[in-house]
Amino acid sequence: MQTAFAIFDTALGHAAVVWRETGIVGVHLPELEPERTRAGVLRRYPEAAPAEPPAGVAAAILGVQALLRGEAADLTGVELDLSASPAFNRRVYEIARAIPPGRTLTYGEVAEQLGDPLLARAVGQALGQNPCAIIVPCHRVLAAGGRTGGFSARGGVKTKLKLLEIEGALAPDTLPLFAR
Repeated sequence: MQTAFAIFDTALGHAAVVWRETGIVGVHLPELEPERTRAGVLRRYPEAAPAEPPAGVAAAILGVQALLRGEAADLTGVELDLSASPAFNRRVYEIARAIPPGRTLTYGEVAEQLGDPLLARAVGQALGQNPCAIIVPCHRVLAAGGRTGGFSARGGVKTKLKLLEIEGALAPDTLPLFAR
């Protein structure tokens, strides 16, 4: 099965989407330079080749671009192939995908939806392995007490806060509160 990718411009830099015929398998969050985006994609998917995205992938790209411009975008219908992820992670990603833009849950609340509040740390680890950030909106999951928790994408927590601000989950004047 062929793996392909496309690099595209966003309001925050150059991002990429990686797909197979079964769906999107990865998203590379924006970098300032397209060469860094390409290198990041090929590090994770060395078999991937640049290609023109099919209609469903092109629609996902438009949605990501809109979201990063601060516009409403519904990415819940984007076809993903998360088969390389463990079953537990896929369950976490399903819950995260159900969080609407402008809303957040805590790691503990996700763990409760999984049936065990003691799984909060495992939820954080699963989200840290999310191959399709933004489409699986791991940035919408926060630590207890309004803390941000981690974010493994370029820019770390600063990127997470920017995404939450774009979606209207945070007012700009509350950012210092969440940056603890």
